[in-house]
Amino acid sequence: MTRSLAANALIALAFLAAGLMLVVPVALIFSFALREGLDVYFANIIHPNTLHAIWLTVTTALIVVPINIAAGAALAWLVTRFRFRGRQLLISFIELPAAMSPIVAGVVYLFLYGGQGLFGPALQSAGIQVMFTPLAIVLVSLFVTAPYAARELIPLMSQQGTEDEEAALSLGANGWQMFWHVTLPNIGWALLYGAVLTNARVMGEFGAVSVVSGAIRGQTNTLPLQINLLFNDFNVTGAFAAASTLTLIAVLTLVIKSVLEARQNG
Repeated sequence: MTRSLAANALIALAFLAAGLMLVVPVALIFSFALREGLDVYFANIIHPNTLHAIWLTVTTALIVVPINIAAGAALAWLVTRFRFRGRQLLISFIELPAAMSPIVAGVVYLFLYGGQGLFGPALQSAGIQVMFTPLAIVLVSLFVTAPYAARELIPLMSQQGTEDEEAALSLGANGWQMFWHVTLPNIGWALLYGAVLTNARVMGEFGAVSVVSGAIRGQTNTLPLQINLLFNDFNVTGAFAAASTLTLIAVLTLVIKSVLEARQNG
């Protein structure tokens, strides 16, 4: 079927817009990062503070993503497979972190676990320091990314219904067998999309993390905080080098997702 001139124009416009909004900014990041040469670029990447920021960012994602995927799947199962009083309220609570400003989320955690917070004095008397540690970064990251997996799963599981699972139970499958062989294959790609979104948000989170981490050099700086710190230190090349690393991690995540999708479709 031959496309009309208007359709071709819209396709060209879409490619142009994608190029201006996506390709050009990424190209500029690497252009500024490499403008002083590869030696300077790699010297900035392997700086101890930047390496620690990379390690802390990746470690936080490795902790947060599996927890939120498991929690999101459990919550989606609960609200789509059962009818109970307060169900809609629970769905609203699931959405709350997405509607809340990250800065506000960070301040809430500060008032909860800070030295003058609700639980802070008791934790300090027990020798437990939460604020301005990697633990605080993990906790606030869990909060701000909590909705992403559930938001992908709830519409899909509501649309699918329960017929396949009921059939599995009627054939003698136990709960685990039903989940592993029936439910999980049906929601696998929604779980993957939720994981990708959660991972992207964890690695790019700035506002909430900046409040609870203290942005301590070489200790509680994630990559976004390290980029901001380098800009404030007028180390533009170092900032863009760190930004390019964050960009590469994001691109790698999308490539892995695309490869898995291709294998599934193939």
